[in-house]
Amino acid sequence: MNTLRCCVIDDEPLAGKLIASYVERTPGLALSGLYTSASDAVKDILGGNVDVVFLDIEMPQINGMEFAKIIPPTCSIIFTTAYDQYAVQGYKVNAVDYLLKPVSYAEFLEAVGRVSARAEAPQAPAEQPKREFIIVKSEYRQIQVRIADIECVEGLKDYIKIYIAGQPKPLLTLMSMKSIEQALGEERFIRVHRSYIVNKERISVIERNTITIAGRAIPISETYRPAFAAYIASLNPEE
Repeated sequence: MNTLRCCVIDDEPLAGKLIASYVERTPGLALSGLYTSASDAVKDILGGNVDVVFLDIEMPQINGMEFAKIIPPTCSIIFTTAYDQYAVQGYKVNAVDYLLKPVSYAEFLEAVGRVSARAEAPQAPAEQPKREFIIVKSEYRQIQVRIADIECVEGLKDYIKIYIAGQPKPLLTLMSMKSIEQALGEERFIRVHRSYIVNKERISVIERNTITIAGRAIPISETYRPAFAAYIASLNPEE
């Protein structure tokens, strides 16, 4: 584990020095600064030089609870205070722990352990923004098409037709069904036939083995019928 850079902010010199001494005697921790006011620590913290801040709450000028709101989310907060009425507020600003003074070394280590556990926990991958458009090459032009406006796609050997809401004619482009299927994604579109991919939100009527979209009849083949039936069943969980 990398060394955690710790900053201590407390307007009571003795209390601040006690936490600072705990930092200096603990392997894996390094003291980046000891301050008696939040304003003095701003440059150090906002500059990205701190991993953990031990923060007193009752301080002049700006109290710890208010200061916590401007601390970057990459910096873990451990509150240190003589008053227990701030505990709930502490968790509202995503504090890792809340220590009551006088803080023992055992309590200090327990809080640091929580910081380490959070740092080592696997992070969920960031959710990718949904793609809103695709670029389609058609007749020597590159056309931007809003995905939500695509009603369905029809495969024609090496070409595909993209039917777009409000457009009298489909776009004809040299692309495989597999490529367009991957580009459109499964959340909004579903393949119902070797030659057809449809926008789920554009389906108006389902009758036996046929889907109707904007007055256009689209067949559901035997191969894709189970997946389509599962999709329909998911919309009607009570049945």
